[in-house]
Amino acid sequence: MERARQVFVNRNLRMSTIELVGFDMDYTLAIYHQRRIEELSFELTLQKLVDSYGYPPDILRIPYSPHFAIRGLFIDKTNGNLVKMDRFGHVGRAMHGRTPLDSKEYKRLYRDERVRAFSPPHSSDAWMDTLFSLPEACLFADIIEMLSVQQKQPVDYAKLCADIREAIDSIHRDGPLKDIILKNISHYIYEDLELGPTLHKLRSGGKKLFLLTNSPHGYTQAVMSYLLDNAIPEYPSWKNYFDVILTGACKPLFFSGSAPFEEVNETEPGNTPHGVASTLERGKIYQRGNLADFERMVQIRGEAVLYVGDHIYGDILKSKQASLWRTCMVVQELEDEMSYLESRAEDLWTLSKLEQLRKNLDEEISSVRTAVNRLDKEAPASARLEARASLETLRQRFRETNDLSRQLALDIDKGFNTYWGLVFKEGSETSRFGEQVEQYACIYTSRVSNLSFYSPMQYFRSARDFMAHERDSMLGWKKAEGEGGEEGF
Repeated sequence: MERARQVFVNRNLRMSTIELVGFDMDYTLAIYHQRRIEELSFELTLQKLVDSYGYPPDILRIPYSPHFAIRGLFIDKTNGNLVKMDRFGHVGRAMHGRTPLDSKEYKRLYRDERVRAFSPPHSSDAWMDTLFSLPEACLFADIIEMLSVQQKQPVDYAKLCADIREAIDSIHRDGPLKDIILKNISHYIYEDLELGPTLHKLRSGGKKLFLLTNSPHGYTQAVMSYLLDNAIPEYPSWKNYFDVILTGACKPLFFSGSAPFEEVNETEPGNTPHGVASTLERGKIYQRGNLADFERMVQIRGEAVLYVGDHIYGDILKSKQASLWRTCMVVQELEDEMSYLESRAEDLWTLSKLEQLRKNLDEEISSVRTAVNRLDKEAPASARLEARASLETLRQRFRETNDLSRQLALDIDKGFNTYWGLVFKEGSETSRFGEQVEQYACIYTSRVSNLSFYSPMQYFRSARDFMAHERDSMLGWKKAEGEGGEEGF
């Protein structure tokens, strides 16, 4: 098994205790050709902004840049900036349009003043937390670049953000995007030949399966048929895999609301619902609904349920907050990031050694500086000069090490994404997106079919977590055993 296709563990999970496994559809069971779907969404949204929101036709000339945005960015709607933060909410990078903020403006906005916390879910409308939202980030930056930076027009950043969100939601919900996809599904959605066998393996291990998606019945029917119909002989229809099928679920409201379940009438035009459903039967399709009634009807609840989704807020965070469901997050870009990191393994090892050396030199400088300050004025001038020279040598070595470390870290970051660096890191810290994955996903992986490499009874065991003082203690032990140190530097 490739390392990039492993399941990674944040919290111990015994699959033997899981009775029911649920799946989102879009970007979870259905993995999209990212560049194609983003470009389509970008172009349709630009047209919608011109036709329905009064934006100038000039913006239709903006080309889509597939390598600009990454997941985990935030929109600062007050100042019109895209920002990336680390796990502590510290803004590490910021761009106005396509231009990085100069150091003076960055310091003024994000260092000298206390700024409002970008803390989902309270600012979820400004958080680019899904692959679905990457065109949104590009649209925000590119329109500001054209109208504000280049043409010097005044732009209401909060209104622009709201207009883009409404327009992009509209073309996904009511507009032509789904129609275009359905006319050429194979162009936009990967056919994962391992998906059917993966679901079959879970069922063979005694798990019940359910589908819980916000997509409407018609779109769900077409996509799931493409993915799973006759994928393996035992399941002629995609519906055969699932014990419960829930469409149009209105997540995240599903987890906290009280909407009733409605049985979808598949034979009538428009799929007019039969009415409120009091039971959830295998082979039938339902819409809307809520968590409390779902658990009551299926008679499985809490930690016996594993839900697999791609959306930090709509799938993972809200299910965690509202229930005891265990969670698995699908992070499609994980494979690209891991492949890149493996290609830079030697550089990453060098960077780690440089950072440890920098820490050691910093501590040594403090020690020598204290010794210099303690030298008696009556001490020989040669002794004082020698001590100061030693201190300056250490400082010069520290500066050189610091420069090497900073340049290598920058090179590694830019090698993955010129603008924003790695998805899961911001500087030397975990990024805010990485922190959310770590906090809310019990396990995470790049695609659902990666579960096929594991037993349905697998014990996913997390690594021991170390605090800073524990890591330092381990490093001291390694040095004492002759396994660490500054060799080579």
